[in-house]
Amino acid sequence: MDMCMTEATASLLQVEETFSACLARIDALILKPLLQAEPSDQKGKENFKLFLLLNDRFQALWNLTEENYRILKQKCSNSESFCIQDIYTVWKGDLFLSLYIQYFVTFANYVVVHGFEHATKSKSEAWKHHKTVLKQFLTDFTSETSMSLALYTVLHKPIRDHIKQYILLLTKLNEVLKEGSEKDMVTSAIKEYVKLESFISQVLDEACFTKSLWKSLGYKFTDMLCVPERRLLEDSKNLPISASTNRSDRILLFDDVLVLIQGNGFQSFDLKLVWVDENCREKSAPGLYGLRIITPEETFFLSAKDPQMKAVWQWKLNQAVRQALNGKRDFPLWGKTGEGTDPPSCRIFTYVFRLEGKFKNASYEGEWHLGKPHGKGTLKWCNGRNHVGDFKEGLEHGFGICLVPCQSEDRYDCYKCHWYEGKMRGYGICEYGNDMVYKGYFKDNVRQGFGILENLSAERPFKYTGQWENDKKNGYGVWEDKDRGERYIGTWLDDHKHGQGIVVTQSGVCYQRTFHADKMVGSGILLLEDDSVYEGNFTEDLMFVGKGKLSFANGFTLEGTFTNKSGQGLQTHGILNTSNEQLDDRITKAQLGLKEFPVEKRWKGIYDQFLEFIHSGCKEETEESFTGFHIQTSKELRKSQEYLFCQRGTEDVSWKIEDILEELVQHQGLESQQSYLEKALKSSLHPLGKLLKALMIAFQATYSGIGANRHLLTMAQEEVKYYAKKIWEFYQGLLHLALEQKGQLPAKGVDGDTSDQKACSVVLPLILPCFYPELFMLYMLYHEREDELYCQGIMDLSLFPDIKLLEFLDVQKHLWPLKDLTLTTNQRRSLIKDKCFLSATECLQKLITTVDPWEKLVILQKTYEEIESTVSRVVEKDYRLPMDDLLPLLMYVVSRAKIQHLGAEIHLIRDLMDPANKGGLYDFLLTALESCYEHIQRMRLHQRENCHVPHSS
Repeated sequence: MDMCMTEATASLLQVEETFSACLARIDALILKPLLQAEPSDQKGKENFKLFLLLNDRFQALWNLTEENYRILKQKCSNSESFCIQDIYTVWKGDLFLSLYIQYFVTFANYVVVHGFEHATKSKSEAWKHHKTVLKQFLTDFTSETSMSLALYTVLHKPIRDHIKQYILLLTKLNEVLKEGSEKDMVTSAIKEYVKLESFISQVLDEACFTKSLWKSLGYKFTDMLCVPERRLLEDSKNLPISASTNRSDRILLFDDVLVLIQGNGFQSFDLKLVWVDENCREKSAPGLYGLRIITPEETFFLSAKDPQMKAVWQWKLNQAVRQALNGKRDFPLWGKTGEGTDPPSCRIFTYVFRLEGKFKNASYEGEWHLGKPHGKGTLKWCNGRNHVGDFKEGLEHGFGICLVPCQSEDRYDCYKCHWYEGKMRGYGICEYGNDMVYKGYFKDNVRQGFGILENLSAERPFKYTGQWENDKKNGYGVWEDKDRGERYIGTWLDDHKHGQGIVVTQSGVCYQRTFHADKMVGSGILLLEDDSVYEGNFTEDLMFVGKGKLSFANGFTLEGTFTNKSGQGLQTHGILNTSNEQLDDRITKAQLGLKEFPVEKRWKGIYDQFLEFIHSGCKEETEESFTGFHIQTSKELRKSQEYLFCQRGTEDVSWKIEDILEELVQHQGLESQQSYLEKALKSSLHPLGKLLKALMIAFQATYSGIGANRHLLTMAQEEVKYYAKKIWEFYQGLLHLALEQKGQLPAKGVDGDTSDQKACSVVLPLILPCFYPELFMLYMLYHEREDELYCQGIMDLSLFPDIKLLEFLDVQKHLWPLKDLTLTTNQRRSLIKDKCFLSATECLQKLITTVDPWEKLVILQKTYEEIESTVSRVVEKDYRLPMDDLLPLLMYVVSRAKIQHLGAEIHLIRDLMDPANKGGLYDFLLTALESCYEHIQRMRLHQRENCHVPHSS
């Protein structure tokens, strides 16, 4: 084994010594003189730069050879033993291959631009003086008489011969090596050097083929197409193929572009953006075999006369495209050892569109598929317009951010939106250059459906929440004018208030009128802050004009004709009726908008989107488009998109739409259903949670702030109930879809509950907390007068000690819990307060700690039970309270609990309680509580005086 290594090393040493001497002669007699002959013409200077690079590659080869020769010689002189690492052509094979490849690629570039022909025509004195010596040297290598051909030969033949010697030497070594890792290394090295030999041969053939082309083409084509690195791979003159009718006279396939020449002009197509489709039989002429060539803006056909010719062109085109995409040629260039796979249909590239169309002069950088932008990408126009986002088959499709420059100022409209087949569609946020912001739905590039437009500038700030159609406010919507301090709730037509409308002002005044193109027409109803009501015509400044009827809070009415003259105040000619001296709740508590705005016709734009989402099959990629209204800032919108397309963590997986549908099927039992709905409605990632968020925005826009007006209570209350109904319907829709996808039929309801009953019993308690602050405020305002009287009664009753209060309320003495009146020093029993029925009082006080009507009723029941329990303890037996005993005791507990806004609480429970509880115990107890509330209101001061209330000394 050692003997084999010694012989191989000795042979390598001798080969390297000879080769190094040869390279030294070439350097001295050819390269140095040529480097001194720098040309003066432009073309010569360009070629000379390439020759300098060739010289650098040559020197690198020579240095490597010299360095390894010295190391090897030193080891031989020291009589050291040899191993496979000493055969550096094996051990440093990658470095050798890299330097040889670099040299021959640069050499071929020099050949392509006729470098040797230009070099031998040099007129420098140094070159002329050296010509004779050079000719003598060249005869040692070649018999060529042409100086340029001789130079070409001498600068590549010795080096190629040397590679053959490497292969021969390694082959001999491999034959004597035993099986093992060393033999495998040598075998692998031989294969690489064989590939290198093939590569060099192909590189030189391509260079000569390309050089011949430039020679045959006119100067016009050569000047525009010829670059040193470009190689001709195929020519339709050599391998006939034709393009679409009258398209070209000649087709040239280079390693970077496909060129179609016709007459004096040509078209070139970057191979990185060329797709080859062989499946176009139906588009080819009879008797021809076609290939469809797809580029970003053009598609054409190449037709061959036989399948073999088509196959060759197809293979060469595909390999050229693949190598262009890889940014490097195969090693070797062609043949069985090449990769041979087809190029990917999906690519990433930058391209500037030049033909007429929506993308003209725009630069697209991003993902492509079959000649069209497809995937993530960025479009940039010269005028500053930008679009960053998702594309599909050449059009904006999916989420995108588009910047559109404003014409008048250095500002942009920024659209963060969903797109469908090139147009905005679905939820988006647009930040306009004029400081307005739109959050809502689009369709075909215009605002369509539910949306919010807000002017954030200091000049006339406003906010519109409502329906849009064809980019204009149309349908039901709410407009808040922040300067005037008023809110319009009503219908719109083409950006104008049109139809029935309610206006609520900051001062508490509200009115209902018919509008026509923003102008009030006909008579209306005006509700003043002092509870007066005017029915008739009035101006925008709320001045009474014409015929009308004014109903005062004290029950008087004034009916006639009203005028308002400057400086003279309000004048009227009519009849004052003073016969009715009682307040009329139908007037002072009139409810607006019920007939004019049926609840099912409000906020259709929100429901329609969710319905469309269900009908579309709940595809995850469209989820944010249909249900995105939970996102209210641009930053959130971008994050939500990143969330949709990123790898989600395990905690988020359950909210992927397929998992949502799967989980729905598993939660069909009543308790399971309720817990699932509770979880879903609290999540901003669940479609039902997103729907609830959108409804909250609409509700707050209508009834919060300025909209907190008692005349809107019934509108708000029926709206919340309708929300529950629609959420239940959408839940059922999702469940039906989930079962359908599993091939199952929806289960029939066995409890006989209707959709409305389910909505009220299951959904309403879950969503009520979201609307409770605004809704309860309306109840408080509506019952403000009654609650004020009730509070005065409570204050009167709070002055009574416990015994006096029980006596005053006619509670039977045998039911008084006197044992609870524990005395301290110097304390009289008759003066003790807040000790009787303490547990029931504390229980009732919890009424304000929950928003759920059901839970409030349960608290009322527990209060009743605490009263009964206390009485049973007093009489020392189980005692069932009759109505005559219950009312006085309950009134005592209510007076001690001191619950503010009890009227609002009672009526909220009554309006929103589950219909199933009506007529039962809960209904009875609520009626009893309501009786106590009304009785306390009617208390009179003299009743308290008759009870001899003692004064504290």
